[in-house]
Amino acid sequence: MFDQIVKIMRKKIRNREYIMSIHGNEEMDEDSLSIYDVEHCILTGKIFERQKDKVTAEWKYRLNGQSLGGGKVEVVAKLSPTGKLVIITMYVS
Repeated sequence: MFDQIVKIMRKKIRNREYIMSIHGNEEMDEDSLSIYDVEHCILTGKIFERQKDKVTAEWKYRLNGQSLGGGKVEVVAKLSPTGKLVIITMYVS
């Protein structure tokens, strides 16, 4: 259903065209995850939900995937108007 969006997200990851939010960084540290876990989740995971941000009206996507160690993780990300992929948050699921 979201095949085109996930393709774009994966291209952004491969081209290093993404940024991590402060909240995402904090959550990543709290769950002992690395940026490589975020990348792996997006490169191999699937989008399972789309949500509309109440403030900005932008679409954000929830992805299920795995960390490099094989644990289940979830990433919430959006495509910004500037063309970057924004990692909003991530956590162990």
